[in-house]
Amino acid sequence: MSNDPVALAQALASFDALWSPRIVTRVNDYDVRVAKVEGEHLWHAHDDTDEFFLVLTGDLHISLREPAGERTVHLPQGSVFTVPRGTAHKPHAPTGATILLFEPTGTPTVGTHHDPVPTHVDATTGHPLNL
Repeated sequence: MSNDPVALAQALASFDALWSPRIVTRVNDYDVRVAKVEGEHLWHAHDDTDEFFLVLTGDLHISLREPAGERTVHLPQGSVFTVPRGTAHKPHAPTGATILLFEPTGTPTVGTHHDPVPTHVDATTGHPLNL
């Protein structure tokens, strides 16, 4: 991890893989990750942590399974949303988006409980940024 500033546009331009986040920096015990997303992720939940989303470009939808039932939140560019720990959720971006996430270092992108992982989803704890 570098102590130099990171331009998010440059970071996002450095890779093409979808649903495969890159770690741009760390804050205490948290990774700050960026990802390109399009299509659907998978239903999953993180038992021990909330998951923070910031939509940098495009539109992101997050379907949630909550005690009151299922709902989907729509996050246009510039929006933030936090999925509470233990909540099953499924991000999807029909027309594509770029996102920034805060998650504890080592948190898998597919959570602690998940549906089968499709081939287009990278089950990872984040990749180093190679600029």
